[in-house]
Parts: sequence; C-alpha cells; structure tokens
Amino acid sequence: MFEGNFGLGSVRTEQIKRTARELIRRFPDRFSNNFEENKRMVSILTQGITTKVRNEIAGYVTRLCAGMQTVSSSNETAEESEEDEAE
Repeated sequence: MFEGNFGLGSVRTEQIKRTARELIRRFPDRFSNNFEENKRMVSILTQGITTKVRNEIAGYVTRLCAGMQTVSSSNETAEESEEDEAE
C-alpha cells in the first residue's frame, strides 16, 4: 500500500511523550537542544528503561527544547521590532 519514503515523521508513543514532558516540567534547567547531553540526563533521571526508550525520550526532549528556543527567539524578535516602531 505505502511504498517509498513520503517524509512522514516518526511516531512516538504517548508514554514517551508523557515521560519527556514530565522530565522537562520537573527539571527544566537540565535539558537543552543537545541530544547527547539530554541522553545522559535522561539516563541519570530515569531508572529501568531500555536504551531504545532512553534515546526516544532524549530525542523528544531535544525536539521540545529546540521548539521552545525557536518560540522564545521569535517572541524576542517581535518585541524588538515593536520597540523600534515605537521610537
């Protein structure tokens, strides 16, 4: 039915997403947009998970952190342009 790569994203289970969001909520200062650092932190903060699950959680944390930085930088740019227009 589906042949070839259609550019679809990877599917993550709700458990992966829930765990990643909970880790970011509890420890927001320990994560960044660096996958290797996030992988190490997930390994330290969680116990009893497989390597695959750890990597999936770290990847989702990295994606969420990168998205938050993009949103915050676009908000800063919008605020700066509003200040320039006010002057």
